[in-house]
Amino acid sequence: MTSIIEIDQNLFHLINDTWKFPWLDVIMPYWREKTTWIPLYLIGAGLIIWKMKRKAILLFFAVGLTIAVADGASSQLIKKNVKRLRPCRTEALAVNLLVPCGGGYSFTSSHATNHFAIALLLIMVFGKRFRQIKWPLLLWAASIAYGQVYVGVHYPIDVIAGGLLGSLIGVGVAYLYYTAEGRIFSSTNNEIA
Repeated sequence: MTSIIEIDQNLFHLINDTWKFPWLDVIMPYWREKTTWIPLYLIGAGLIIWKMKRKAILLFFAVGLTIAVADGASSQLIKKNVKRLRPCRTEALAVNLLVPCGGGYSFTSSHATNHFAIALLLIMVFGKRFRQIKWPLLLWAASIAYGQVYVGVHYPIDVIAGGLLGSLIGVGVAYLYYTAEGRIFSSTNNEIA
């Protein structure tokens, strides 16, 4: 187990210190902040309402469920039981901290969990019809997860585990979405699904 932690800390130092760029130092604190994405969320919600009409309600419910399960699993269940200190709270670790350290524990990253959960849900719901959506959504979630390490508030293993957890949750909720959609809406409806 020590070797995994050493590898994790060494990779943390590479991302947080060695691979630093002045332009990323400016961008990453905003990029990984959830409020930065509010305009994109609003535009996306508007497009979903416009294209899906009444089916949008079910998708918005699925998104809400995804966020609730992902954030609860990461923040309440895993973090409070694992109790791993954030890198910025570890005295023996030199950290280039670009944002306030934040409270709570480090493992798993809730940012990574939440963003991968949403990305996978949307890929599962829209991916067959809009195949080009897959890579931008995965890159978006991965870049936010990377940003958590870059700014000094999470270790790489925190965001990797969070990404895996979020992906499983996103796929699981997508399955529930399709099950509910099949029961609520007729298959003859031509709206996007």
